[in-house]
Amino acid sequence: MANDSLFNQEFLAKLDYLYLISKKLLSGQNKAERRSRKIGSGIEFADYREYVPGDDLRHIDWNLYARLGKLFLRLFEEEEDLYVYILLDISPSMTLGSPSRLDYGRRVAAALAYITLNNLDRISMITFGDKLEGRLPPCRGKNNIFKVLQFLDALEPMKGTHLEESLRTFVHQTKRRGVAVVISDFYDEKGYESALNFLRYHKFDIYALQLFDQKELQPDIRGDVELVDHETGEVLTTTLSPALVRAYREAFEEFCEEIEQYCKRSEITLFRTDIQVPFEDLILNIFRQGGFLG
Repeated sequence: MANDSLFNQEFLAKLDYLYLISKKLLSGQNKAERRSRKIGSGIEFADYREYVPGDDLRHIDWNLYARLGKLFLRLFEEEEDLYVYILLDISPSMTLGSPSRLDYGRRVAAALAYITLNNLDRISMITFGDKLEGRLPPCRGKNNIFKVLQFLDALEPMKGTHLEESLRTFVHQTKRRGVAVVISDFYDEKGYESALNFLRYHKFDIYALQLFDQKELQPDIRGDVELVDHETGEVLTTTLSPALVRAYREAFEEFCEEIEQYCKRSEITLFRTDIQVPFEDLILNIFRQGGFLG
């Protein structure tokens, strides 16, 4: 069962609220635009092609034959389920913050899953740290939200981060393309670009959700401190002066700017959020800007 403090009745009520709001925000959009399509035997006309022996005679356009004297087959579009993959970073740095980035990410993942399931699309949950860790296979239908909550509730942080290896493994294990939502702080000394590029090159529609803690940028401590790298365990003894805090803040802002510019160049949709902001505000922001569901 889901953790009472993380996925309690108040949280579940917020999911219903978010779903209703998302329906209103998306009501003017064309649902078919965000679904994958293939040529098959559906009901929506797509195109013609010349008849070849062995084709289904029922799909011949006899009116066109009467006009042109040639046999043409009518082709139709089949609508497929949209597959949404939520990839959640569970590396050590995600345990920082209050609430932790991991708990915040779990709430965001649950909310996106609930809306996806209510739209009758398929959702899959994947976790990663220094490698791909857990996976909830694609499921469909709103009753499966309890599987999602149980999966998210049972997560334990991993050691280390390796975005590229994790996302490469995900792509190699995933036959159906769709929407890939990567929820992370993107703290990986090996970088994030090659990892997201791998998703791009394999035709996933990418949404990057960058989580950070505003309190990290405005620490209220000064003097001699020991700084511990949660990813590597490395300890640094230093004097935390106003100048050092300012330099750290500038470095973080530069990091964020680099991610933003990379996502713009790569046509990746980026959302950055402070984990002190209510998770439902992030969800509504995603859907106000077009969302990822039809």
